[in-house]
Amino acid sequence: MVNRTDPKSNAPIMMLSAGNGFIMQSVKYSRDNAGQSLKKYILLKQGELAYNHGASKAKQFGCCYELTEPEARIPYVYHCFKVSDTEYTPFVAATLNNPKMDKQLKRLVSSSVRMDGLLNISFDDYMSVSLHLPSFAEQKKIADFLKKLDERITAQEMLVASLKKYKRGVTNAIFNRKLIFSSEDSPYPQWEEKYIGDICKIQTGKSNTQDETSQGIYPFYVRSPIVRKSNRYLLDCEAVLTVGDGVGTGKVFHYVQGRFDLHQRVYAMTDFKMVSGKYFYYYFAHFFYDRVMRMTAKTSVDSVRYEMIDRMTILVPCKEEQQKIVCFLDRIEKKIKNAEEELNLLEKNKSGFLQQIFIRRAAARRLSADQLGMQEGFPAQRFVYQRSEERMIFLTVFSSQEHYI
Repeated sequence: MVNRTDPKSNAPIMMLSAGNGFIMQSVKYSRDNAGQSLKKYILLKQGELAYNHGASKAKQFGCCYELTEPEARIPYVYHCFKVSDTEYTPFVAATLNNPKMDKQLKRLVSSSVRMDGLLNISFDDYMSVSLHLPSFAEQKKIADFLKKLDERITAQEMLVASLKKYKRGVTNAIFNRKLIFSSEDSPYPQWEEKYIGDICKIQTGKSNTQDETSQGIYPFYVRSPIVRKSNRYLLDCEAVLTVGDGVGTGKVFHYVQGRFDLHQRVYAMTDFKMVSGKYFYYYFAHFFYDRVMRMTAKTSVDSVRYEMIDRMTILVPCKEEQQKIVCFLDRIEKKIKNAEEELNLLEKNKSGFLQQIFIRRAAARRLSADQLGMQEGFPAQRFVYQRSEERMIFLTVFSSQEHYI
């Protein structure tokens, strides 16, 4: 067990995020909120591991990561330990974070989640989990490959974020008339200001969540970014949709053409006059969140009322200029979609690789970047994994004497 403390240390205050590993506490909470408990924070050193036994959507039974910074002060509720020199720490960390560990961890949960949100998994309980480990050399090969894959995923995430930031910037410039499209013959006429209620029909759906059918033939838009399925359709038209309440209020938008079903708390704007549906989609999605926040500032629950949409103003250029704006933003949207699809593929490849690599096999197995469906440009290394000497080891040996079984 690692439980060292140093109240005089100036090491950064960090915490464990299920999706991102060690992050600065100030990033999560906009400030360091350790308070008086800081003197009890554990001083973790580079290469040591911490297990956060807090349940989350991403990691139902907590997460475990290796510290790659020189040192950090972390919450004392984490279970901290060091891997023995006979094992490769990054591989052990990857193994402990594999979803296949959930079955063992689930058996260790003695009761429901505590008041502080932590699972009742003690340090000794966590040290009792068993791992299947290949030789040190093989552990290093696998972990190094996963590191390269993670670096590629991180780079792709940065590309997606950069494209989205660029889109927000140019969209804001266009609709605030700082980026102006021009005609070859003469300037376009001035934009007109209209109420949304005057240029389209506003309605809500009639269906409920229980109307969802996994094998349905029509898209079913509910109060989330995820599109469900239904066996019936409510509308058959061009429409712009936004959720009426919940965490997606002012954040979730869909542009639809064709038949679809609609939840009773999702708004649909249809029958557009003076504007194209796609132009309306880009304008509305860019400005509506701020309007919702202003009009719900004094209420405890964010929700959309009819007049929020009906009395919202929109700037309407001529049809030709609308088309130019739509074409320009469509190109950016396509780049974002392509980048997100590549990111999803990389994450799927990693998940598939982890599932294959952590299954016990007696025979040798050959995996390559090509077999994993990696994109061109990713190192096409081939690894041969010999499973004949795989061992089962209790995690306890990492913090005490080695005992293999």
